[in-house]
Amino acid sequence: MEFLNSGKILPAGLPFSECVRVGELLYLSGQMGIVPGTTRLVPGGIREEARRALMNIRITLEAHGLSLKHVAKCTIMLADIGEWQVFNEVYKEFFEEPYPARSALGANGLALGARVEVECIAVFGG
Repeated sequence: MEFLNSGKILPAGLPFSECVRVGELLYLSGQMGIVPGTTRLVPGGIREEARRALMNIRITLEAHGLSLKHVAKCTIMLADIGEWQVFNEVYKEFFEEPYPARSALGANGLALGARVEVECIAVFGG
């Protein structure tokens, strides 16, 4: 296993790695719509938080030599599952067919009071 931190998104001192490489798989920690280098959520609710979370994932992937095309699976955690359709609209700005495998669930409270958290698995050479 290789524990990776680009320093481009997550602020220092958090008790987890940005991502972990195991063989050809890259497991990304969940990303929220935070302003890079801070734990401050972007304003604008679900739409802007989703957009920023996915931008943070793209930046993280690129820092480790990958792109969104390398994503095999995403798990979406929503503070309100009723915002699922809004999230989907934003998601399609970042991913195109064929889409990664995906799960979505309603969560009873996300860190920082976030509306959404997105966790992905990417494949090197995939």
